[in-house]
Amino acid sequence: MIDAYRTPWPQVAEHLRTGEGLAFLPFGALEQHGPHLPLGTDTATATAVARRLATRLDAVLLPPVHYGDTWNNAGYPGTLSLSAATVTAIAVDIGKALAASGAGALVVVNGDWGNRNPLYSAIRTLQDEQVIPALALDHPGWDAAATALRTSREAAPGLAHAEELETSLMLAIDPDTVHPERYVSCYPAFPSDFGTRPMQLHPFSESGVFGDPAPATAHTGEALLDAVVEGSLAVLEDLRAQVRARRGL
Repeated sequence: MIDAYRTPWPQVAEHLRTGEGLAFLPFGALEQHGPHLPLGTDTATATAVARRLATRLDAVLLPPVHYGDTWNNAGYPGTLSLSAATVTAIAVDIGKALAASGAGALVVVNGDWGNRNPLYSAIRTLQDEQVIPALALDHPGWDAAATALRTSREAAPGLAHAEELETSLMLAIDPDTVHPERYVSCYPAFPSDFGTRPMQLHPFSESGVFGDPAPATAHTGEALLDAVVEGSLAVLEDLRAQVRARRGL
């Protein structure tokens, strides 16, 4: 694995040209995660997964994008959101630059729910214009692992924000940024159409927590990371086969 941020260009260029030449781009957000987790939680998570994948596949790890489309949390000061069009444009531009650098493929590791559709639009553009083989990973393997590991009640189906699971991730990734003395639990009353249309979250939780962080453990966080990495490797099999065929490997 080569960390592009810390490596001179000739070594990165050689790594992109040889083997599968995969480049992993963590795409995060600067978004509130309650009073006990850092604004960079989504970026830290995406980077942790991307680093593990790049290590397993001897790929290039790109520096993370620290901002994303986090409009739904924009009501909490400190959250800084990009437009969906900007998220798409950043991913497309990086894909084009990687193609010019001789990369075999771009793999975007998404860390935030709001980036999903914009990143899929970017992948579609890169595919339609035949720029570079590309894929966006959105926590494959998470759902089954979350169901198996969660001990607290969900605030809403599929919602995991600043509660047990996300807090567990940060206890595993960067425990010094977690403040257990600030844990609060919050189970809001959501409208019947929650999750079916865009809506901001600050009217439902003053703290920005949705669920209960108290049961979080580093062990749970490591298990979640392992599940997402293994799920990602399975999803990447066909893309890697495509790249090997293109490169005659």
